[in-house]
Amino acid sequence: MAGIVAMAQGAAVSQETAARTPAQPAAEVPAEQPGLRTVGVEEEFLLVDPDTGVAVPAVDRVLERVPEELRGQVQHEFQTSQIEIGSPPGLELGALRHSLGLLRAGLSDAAEAAGVRLVAVGAGLVDGPVPPVFDNPRFHRMVEQFGPLVDGPGNNGMHVHVGIPDPETGVRVLNHLRPWLPILHAVTTNSPFHAGLDTGYASWRSVLWERWPSVAPTPWLESYAHYQWLVDQLVSTGMLLDEGMVYWYARLSAHYPTVEVRIGDVCPSLDDTILVAALVRSLVGTAISDVEQGREAVQIDHHLLTAAHWRAAHDGLDGLAVDPVRGGTMPAWELLEKLVDRVRPELDRHGDLPEVTAQLDRLRRDGTGADRQRAAYARRGELSDVIADLARQTRGGDTDRHPGDRAEPHPGNRAEQQRRDLAEQRQ
Repeated sequence: MAGIVAMAQGAAVSQETAARTPAQPAAEVPAEQPGLRTVGVEEEFLLVDPDTGVAVPAVDRVLERVPEELRGQVQHEFQTSQIEIGSPPGLELGALRHSLGLLRAGLSDAAEAAGVRLVAVGAGLVDGPVPPVFDNPRFHRMVEQFGPLVDGPGNNGMHVHVGIPDPETGVRVLNHLRPWLPILHAVTTNSPFHAGLDTGYASWRSVLWERWPSVAPTPWLESYAHYQWLVDQLVSTGMLLDEGMVYWYARLSAHYPTVEVRIGDVCPSLDDTILVAALVRSLVGTAISDVEQGREAVQIDHHLLTAAHWRAAHDGLDGLAVDPVRGGTMPAWELLEKLVDRVRPELDRHGDLPEVTAQLDRLRRDGTGADRQRAAYARRGELSDVIADLARQTRGGDTDRHPGDRAEPHPGNRAEQQRRDLAEQRQ
C-alpha cells in the first residue's frame, strides 16, 4: 500500500492534526466546517511493450529509474509487469491531484527510460507470456494455494481510502455503502479488450478478478466483532491466506484507520481518479452522518447486489443499472445522478462540488475509460492506438480525441435497445 500513511484517526481532522501528519499535503480546515475526511488513493499500472502492448516483467528496471523523492510512494505489485503508486492522505482534491500527477509523470518517465510504457488499464489487452510473480514469500504462497488463478497479465485496480473515527463506525459505514458501489463500479470501467478482442464488457477485469474466491460485494455486517470473526473464519478455511486477501469491494484497512473502497478498474486519466475519489469520500462522509444520526442501512439481497455489479461491469455508463434497493433497472446515468444528489451536502462541505460537476460533464462528453478505448480502436482498428492513447492519458495528457470521436457502445451491450425496452415498460 504505497504512500497511504498516517490517515487521520478521527471523523474530523483539525488544523493541528493536518499540520503534524507526516507527508500529508498542506490543507487548511475551516473551523466552521468540522467533519472533513481525509482521502488517499492507490493506483496499479501495467508495464507493456511500446510496440506490441504485451505485458513486460520490467518492474525492477522501472523502480531503479524512479526519482529518489518519489520512491517512498512507489512499489512492486503481485506480478513483475505491475507497479503501484500511493498518495499521502489529504483533505483537498487539489493536493491529491498534485501528488498523483507527480507520481504518474515520474513513473511514466521511468518506464520510458526502461524501454516500456506505463498504462493505466484494468487488464492486459493482448496475449503474451504470463509475467513472473514478484519474488515475495507471500506471493509464492498464493501461487501454491490458488494455482492458475494467478495466470494472466495482471489485474490493475484503484483503491480509495477515507478516514473514519473508529472500526465500529467503519463497519456500519460499509453497510451503508453497499447499494451505491455498483454505480461507482460503472464509472471506473476501463478494460473492454482482452486477448486482442473486444469482450463486450466495459470491465473485463471484473470478470477475471471475480475468479478469486474472496472477491465479492461486502457482506452485511452486524458489528466490528462480526467483521473480525468472519475474517478469522475465512482465513481458517484456507480461502484467505491472511486479512490482506479480504477482497471485498469495500473493507476496513488492515493498516490504517480507513474504509478502503476497491471496486474499480484503475482509471486512465487523473481527472477520472479525482472524480471517483471525491465521490467515494462524499459517500463515506454521508454514511458516517447516517450512522451518527442512528439511520440504519438498507439490507440488500446478496444476489441482487451481485447482479448490479455484473450489470455495471458489462455496460459501464452506456447502458442500464440495477436499482439495488427497489430492484428493476434504470439508465446508469440516472442512478449516478441519484448518487450525486445523495452526497451533495458532503461535496459542498469539502468544496468538491464544482470539480465533480466539471468532471461529470467531461464524462458525459468523452465517456468512461472503456468508451475511450473503443473510440481509439475505432479509428483504424488497431490496438496500438488504444495503447498509445492509454499511455498519453496515464502520463497526464488528454485522450487523443478526433471530431465525433465518441464510439458507439459495443453491440454486445445492446444499450440502446435496453433503453427502448425500459421506456416501453414504463409506458
